[in-house]
Amino acid sequence: MLIIGAGQYGMVTKETAESMNCFEQIDFLDDKNPISIGKISQYEEFVDEYKYAIVAIGDSPFRLELTKKLQNAGYSIATVISPLAYVSKSAVISAGSIIEAMAVVNARATINECCFISAGAVVNHNSIVGKSCHIDCHATVRSNAVIKDYTKVEYGQVADSN
Repeated sequence: MLIIGAGQYGMVTKETAESMNCFEQIDFLDDKNPISIGKISQYEEFVDEYKYAIVAIGDSPFRLELTKKLQNAGYSIATVISPLAYVSKSAVISAGSIIEAMAVVNARATINECCFISAGAVVNHNSIVGKSCHIDCHATVRSNAVIKDYTKVEYGQVADSN
C-alpha cells in the first residue's frame, strides 16, 4: 500500500494499517520526509507496484482531490480500520477513510470518503459524516446527526448536525 503523506497522519495510518496484517508492503510518497520513496507528484509512477493507496494528509479538500487522482490513475483506494476500533456490522465506511484504535462507529452510521475518525472518537448510531471530515480524538457525533463535507470536529467536542 502506498500512503500519500508521511507526516503525523501518515504515521498513524501506517501503524494502523500494519495492525491489520493485510498489506505486504507499506511505503510513503511525500514531498518533505526522507523516508518516502518519492514525491507526491510521482504517484503515477508507482501504480504497477502498489495496488492500494490512501491519502493521509490533514488538508481535507486536498485529501479528497488527491484521492480522486489516485483512483483515476488506477489505484484501489484503501480503507484502514484498526482491529482495536468498534465498527458496527451495519455501519458503512467508504474508501479512503481511516478508523483509529478505540474509535466507535455505531449502528447504521455512515462514514463517507476520506474521513479520519481518530482514537477514542464516537460516531453514534444513524449519523452521517460527510466527505473528507475529521472527527478528532474523543469527539462525539450525536446520533442522527449529519456532518457536512470537510468538517473537523475538534478534540472532545460534541457535534450535532451542521
